[in-house]
Amino acid sequence: MTQRYVIHLPVVATDLPAAQRLARVVGRWLLVLPQTDQGETTVSVEDDQNVRHRVFCDLLMPGGRRCLLRADHDGPCTRRLRR
Repeated sequence: MTQRYVIHLPVVATDLPAAQRLARVVGRWLLVLPQTDQGETTVSVEDDQNVRHRVFCDLLMPGGRRCLLRADHDGPCTRRLRR
């Protein structure tokens, strides 16, 4: 067992797309903290937390950072947000 701990921070949204959008905003904002790994961000229904939906692409890029795009995005991974 490692000596790593995960913080679970409940935030409420009205539906899955809204929860994923909010999680992406929070995850990107938390990039200022080197301890965060936004690639592991997931959302779930409050009453079924065992079924999780990935928010970010989980591809680990060169340099150890993760892609900043949403899960299942089209095109190549990137560290820059598309407009």
